[in-house]
Amino acid sequence: MAEVSAPAAVSYWRSPVARRVLTGGLLLGAGLVAERFGAGHAWTIPLYVSSMLLSGLDWLRHGWEEVVHCREIGIEALMAAAAVGAAALGLWDEAAALFFLYGLAESVEHLTYDRAKRAIERLLDLVPAEATVLRDGGEVVVRASLIERGDRIRVRPGESVPTDGVVEEGESALDESSLTGESLPVEKKPGERLFAGTLNRTGSLVFRATATASENSVSRLVKLVETAQKSKGRSQQLVERFTSVYSPLVLGAAVLLLLVPLIFGGDFSTWARYAVVLLVAAAPCALAMSTPVAFAAGISAAGRHGILIKGGRYLEVLARVRTVAFDKTGTLTRGRPDVVVVEPLGGATEADLLRTAASLEALSEHPLAAAVVRAAAAKGITDLRPATSFRALPGAGVEGVVDGARIRILQPDAGGAPFGDTGRRLEELGRAGITPALVFSDDVPLGVLGFRDEPRPEASTAIRRIREAGVSRLVVLSGDRPLVAENVARSLGVDDARGGLRPEEKVVAVRTLSAESGPLAMVGDGINDAPALAAADVGIAMGALGSDASIEAADVALMADSLEHLDEAFLIGRNVRTIVLQNVVFSIVVLAVLIPVALTGVITITMTVVAHEAAELLAVANGLRALRTGRRHVPSAAAIGKTGEVAEHGAR
Repeated sequence: MAEVSAPAAVSYWRSPVARRVLTGGLLLGAGLVAERFGAGHAWTIPLYVSSMLLSGLDWLRHGWEEVVHCREIGIEALMAAAAVGAAALGLWDEAAALFFLYGLAESVEHLTYDRAKRAIERLLDLVPAEATVLRDGGEVVVRASLIERGDRIRVRPGESVPTDGVVEEGESALDESSLTGESLPVEKKPGERLFAGTLNRTGSLVFRATATASENSVSRLVKLVETAQKSKGRSQQLVERFTSVYSPLVLGAAVLLLLVPLIFGGDFSTWARYAVVLLVAAAPCALAMSTPVAFAAGISAAGRHGILIKGGRYLEVLARVRTVAFDKTGTLTRGRPDVVVVEPLGGATEADLLRTAASLEALSEHPLAAAVVRAAAAKGITDLRPATSFRALPGAGVEGVVDGARIRILQPDAGGAPFGDTGRRLEELGRAGITPALVFSDDVPLGVLGFRDEPRPEASTAIRRIREAGVSRLVVLSGDRPLVAENVARSLGVDDARGGLRPEEKVVAVRTLSAESGPLAMVGDGINDAPALAAADVGIAMGALGSDASIEAADVALMADSLEHLDEAFLIGRNVRTIVLQNVVFSIVVLAVLIPVALTGVITITMTVVAHEAAELLAVANGLRALRTGRRHVPSAAAIGKTGEVAEHGAR
């Protein structure tokens, strides 16, 4: 792996902490064996004490820091008090077993966090260790970590892109699924951006680096996910507040049990044993682990699907969303107009109409002009005529001279609409959400062109999947004409459309919808829709790969400029919520059963410890299931062969 990130994580079981715990377990086993064969306390107690020191060194230090610096009594303090109490009663074997089993559970917990962390860090494995840099007229192979901004780098077919950059030479198709989840290769040509970790499939490219190894898209994505994992959701904060009050109460109850024989009489050792059992049985370890692992795993799973969720808080909101509002232009639609109607008049042919219009519009930079030129090219019309005397008519259209004729392309409301059947046809197009324009040649109508910003190819499927994910209400909020917004909504199966909205009116609409239907998600491009994204319960920005502005504007960012994986954000949120609820209920049931059973003497201290730690590990394992959330999996480093080729995984 290239040195594009922090050093590769060492297996937790090979870390000093894990080694100390495992060594403590061996010493505990040695003490039990020695005791079984009749060895005296002079042999067994040193073994047990050594086991306790090794197994508990790290979590005891953490518990001490909580008490001294944070003035909080946590789970570690309860377990330490229980072990000291057991040792004071002469139960050295049970005290050592408590230290070892709790230390082992903590090790497994850390191992689980490492797994969740590595699930997203695995993206770093997609970045090659070396890069071919063009220097002094030749090619030099250097470590990817030494790439500097401005370096010219060659990427051959089958190789991965070592850092972000802009294509200068060549054309190729690149597989960006590792970052965006987009299954189809993306065509790249000079002037277009490349992203680290993506796979070059066909042609050879030369690009200029725009980021160092530590600044590229993969490194930034990993850092953002790791930061998000540290952000706590509301349920996690509630559990932590509960345990911060509950743990001191448990310790206080144990102290009261110790006072019973002093006040009312009775055998002190018996009540002391009850106090120790209470400390172990009532420690809320499983409850404390019920939420953080699930949140960390869910955020990692989303990151592997090209979805950046900026914290547990937003993961929880995604689980409760029942209404989704969409911006129209660039979100549900392509974001550019296309010619969808070509109707010649007065004996002209479709080719004549497109050739004449494109000849004039080729001199304009307006989006509608570009649409006309594209439509002509799509029909194979390349013999455009020279245009002269070109003049833009602000708010009306354009005019000029083509082949000696005065050509005008006008909007109907600019005085270009004739009466009769053509006028009625223009009204029909307007009602259908199509923007019409009339082409005149020497004041004689040559034909009608109709423009529309077409829906994205994946939009209809994405809408269906979002409904299947549990969203019941879909709304379009657009600044475009109401008729246009309504037609787009109708064609995609969206429930409601509100057009003609200024940015501040979109904010009002978002707040109104949220008050009516509960938590609302707003989906937009992240910049133009920033006020509405901020006003929503959760704002979702599309096309955030390589865009810091989009990531900053939203609570959730889709790396791809596509709606394809939007439903997975809701699926992941709902799955994590289910797992957290399962863990919380399970933890409370364990406490409700284990405390009375342990206090009645049905099970020993060691059995209580085993049951207690087993419950914690079950909660951790259940939380880890969130890593497998999602409609499908994005290819990981494991899918990459020695040549860097990614296995085929189907078309969208």
